[in-house]
Amino acid sequence: MTDRPDDDACPVPLSRYAQIVLGHGSGGRLSADLLREVFLAGYGDRGPDAREDQAVLEVEAGRIAVTTDAFVVHPRFFPGGDIGALSIYGTVNDLAVGGARPRWIAVAFVVEEGLPVEELARIVRSMRDACERADVTLVTGDTKVVDRGKGDGVFVTTTGVGVVPAERDLSATHARPGDVILTSGTLGDHGMAIMSVREGLALVEPIESDAAPLNGLVEALLAAVPETRAMRDPTRGGVASALTEIAAASRVGMTVFEDAVPVRDTVRGACEILGLDPLYVANEGKLLALVPAERRGAALEALRGHPLGADAAVIGEVTDRRPGTVVLRTAFGTERVLPMLSGEQLPRIC
Repeated sequence: MTDRPDDDACPVPLSRYAQIVLGHGSGGRLSADLLREVFLAGYGDRGPDAREDQAVLEVEAGRIAVTTDAFVVHPRFFPGGDIGALSIYGTVNDLAVGGARPRWIAVAFVVEEGLPVEELARIVRSMRDACERADVTLVTGDTKVVDRGKGDGVFVTTTGVGVVPAERDLSATHARPGDVILTSGTLGDHGMAIMSVREGLALVEPIESDAAPLNGLVEALLAAVPETRAMRDPTRGGVASALTEIAAASRVGMTVFEDAVPVRDTVRGACEILGLDPLYVANEGKLLALVPAERRGAALEALRGHPLGADAAVIGEVTDRRPGTVVLRTAFGTERVLPMLSGEQLPRIC
């Protein structure tokens, strides 16, 4: 068996190929085989509708939220996740923290010639499982194949659509002095899971990514505290960059208390080895929430009552000092500014 037939050979079923070939992106027989034997087999064939060039969706009352994203993480499989699940969770979370209820996802693959077919099938199955966990439906997609050496295996792009209930109004412009800042759990897990593998760190306790869908956690928080001002999932740029964006949009200051920031010892140790600050490291299953001070107890109770929020904590407050600036109050009582991340601290992290 060979991975590439002779030019004058008749097309053969996908099962004869152990690796992706350029013909899988041709739009012809091999593309149809790839769709049937990898994508529909992995996601679940929904019948004739799954083969249309578009998805037709029924939308309930409310506002439509749309987000788009691309995923180029390296390595593609890492402790606690892979590029497939990450692409679903990342899309779901961008919708959820804006108050939307995620409903549908479209996905496109850029696949490099030579990628093992089984690896692509594994990614597809992971996406299917992630959709089930997040209660969203993958409704349409596309695949392109590029020459060997031109695509680094596989890249994934997504578009997510959700519905925002009429009564919800979350915005980065809504923060007010006196609000408290909460995180749903320990910070830096995803970024350091990736970096520990890349750098070959021999850690006593392996670090796993926190990649997870946040929509259930968001619903629990908003049910308990509908007055929530704003939320963010602090991915690239970490907590410091996400808070700086909100501070600038609302023209307020913020103070983060170093002693209150939850970071696992293994993550903190890995950050020290690599010279990184956990407040700038990416997360893929945590949220930041700003709520009125008088609702902090209800917010903490709601977050801690959900499996993804067991380690929730209040990490700071909104102030009227130095609008647009986030300040870290250290364990020694000193303060330093937490600027938005400049440059790329951790490339290919999501």
